[in-house]
Amino acid sequence: MPPDRRTQSFRDWSVSGFTKISYISSPFIATFLLIHLSAPTMACLGGSSLSLQTMILGREYYQTPFGEKYLVLGPIAVHALSGLSKRMLSKKSPRPARSLLSMTGYSIMILFLPIHFFTHRLHPTSPLDSIHSVGPAELDFEFVKLGLQKWPFVSWGLYAGLLLSVGLHLADGANIIWNSWLKESLGRPRRWRIQSLVMLAFPPLIGLWFLANEPSLVLSSTARRFEAAFRENWLYRIL
Repeated sequence: MPPDRRTQSFRDWSVSGFTKISYISSPFIATFLLIHLSAPTMACLGGSSLSLQTMILGREYYQTPFGEKYLVLGPIAVHALSGLSKRMLSKKSPRPARSLLSMTGYSIMILFLPIHFFTHRLHPTSPLDSIHSVGPAELDFEFVKLGLQKWPFVSWGLYAGLLLSVGLHLADGANIIWNSWLKESLGRPRRWRIQSLVMLAFPPLIGLWFLANEPSLVLSSTARRFEAAFRENWLYRIL
């Protein structure tokens, strides 16, 4: 086989492999999202108390040493890297970079997800000033509530941007997987953007609205440590 054909064959095989890897990692991410977002959604029914109870149960899945690495961060990294590798290796990109799927994917991975992860996971437990360190058990919805009440524009912008981007990305991604693997046996799907936003993005946003309107129950000393953790993020320092 001529060298150019071998190269083309390897490229096609790689693109096909990265496509399958991207598809296979998606259910792990969807499962995490359903568990993670069920906690703020429960605030619609029982406020921060019910949200906290739901979050404690969910943490058994996504915040254990095994679960966080291999059921959450691993699939997210694999999904992002396989999508990027596929785009780099494809001679002709399957969809333009300005497509909704691509734009929401880039906004999630470059902007919203890193800010969310550092603000809610890393910064509180390891701030530059160790005196203001927050224990993992203290990171409940009082932390979220303080951010919404003290920095409403930043917090609402980040939460809404992340949830809307994830909802739209999931909807378009699910449509592609359906057309690729399930269309022949289960029929042609409808466009799922509105359904995805209604089921995935809007319920937790409404729950956050309930949380933001609750009175704060955190001690003043804990509130100061929460504020110090938020200010590790430059957005909360300048806005």
